[in-house]
Amino acid sequence: MSTSQIPPPQHRRGKRMRCFFLAWSLVCLPLIGGTASVASATQAEYIILVVLEGVKSTSIQSGATPNLARLAKEGVATWSAHSIAPPLTVPAMASLLTGLQVEKHRVTAEWETYDFARSFMRSPTVFDYMDLAGGKDTGVFLMDERLYQLVRPEIYVDSQVCGYTKPQCTPERASAYIKDFLKKVTSEKGYGFRLFGVPNLLLVHLPTAVKVGEKYGWDSEKYSDALMAIDTTVEQIIQTYKELGVLEKTMVIVTGLNSGPLSSPAGGVKPVSSSPSSPELDATIPWIAWGANIKKNHPITQSVSLLDTGATIMYALGLETYTEWDSHAIGEIFQTVPERRTTGNELQNKH
Repeated sequence: MSTSQIPPPQHRRGKRMRCFFLAWSLVCLPLIGGTASVASATQAEYIILVVLEGVKSTSIQSGATPNLARLAKEGVATWSAHSIAPPLTVPAMASLLTGLQVEKHRVTAEWETYDFARSFMRSPTVFDYMDLAGGKDTGVFLMDERLYQLVRPEIYVDSQVCGYTKPQCTPERASAYIKDFLKKVTSEKGYGFRLFGVPNLLLVHLPTAVKVGEKYGWDSEKYSDALMAIDTTVEQIIQTYKELGVLEKTMVIVTGLNSGPLSSPAGGVKPVSSSPSSPELDATIPWIAWGANIKKNHPITQSVSLLDTGATIMYALGLETYTEWDSHAIGEIFQTVPERRTTGNELQNKH
């Protein structure tokens, strides 16, 4: 019969010390810096939607964006979600907001060129359905002037645009502006904003990577710097929610309208036929969710489309609505089925 060896006293002391430091790190490190993991089954009341451009799934997986990689590891993710084809910026954003294919929302490639005479997109968006079904508000921060015509002026949407015509509009500036915006709308003083509290949905558009990649090269140092700037901005926005005391009730979604250049079968960059100098962008995109009521360390198994984002936001908030969306909620990502919080206003429209 074998007998277990009793460790000498110094080994027992060493083991106790290791256990002590492990417990200390789990409790104290989130208090002195970094974002603590949010894995509770608490239903989300707030959602941060980060919409990227020019960021491939492989860039996140390789460690070029450590904060995004952490969100994917601690939450749920798929690296093979798909955008519309071709994944042009304005039509793709329209599909994300409406849950519709291009032929239904009719925001075509012509909208890639801004036209002052063009009216706002006519199809209802997730912002409209959130207000109708639950009286929920939205804050929108866009870094492309062309997207302005996708967001109709409404009392339940506060939208800000800081685009390419202003060189100072960087991810770092967007982060600082969002922090200031949230500080003011939660101050009960208004400051001229339409919202008077943390918006139930905060949409942040960060297209810097695609612009830098197209201008300086996808393997350039400036592209790597752009990825880091975006990664830091996302972490800073999450930290702002932590400072406001609402992070435990917040769900974060990170996805893209497009990713990096589409590679040809030979391994090179495949150019767009109409513009050889501009590479065609890949429609395969990352889709990540993290935070309140989101499963932990869970790879998404179902097929995911960019169009599913709006339906998933509604589902996470407990809202339901009858729409003509071509999208479906990604139900497998949630720890528990969200409680229905649809108001009587929308329920009356069911009959």
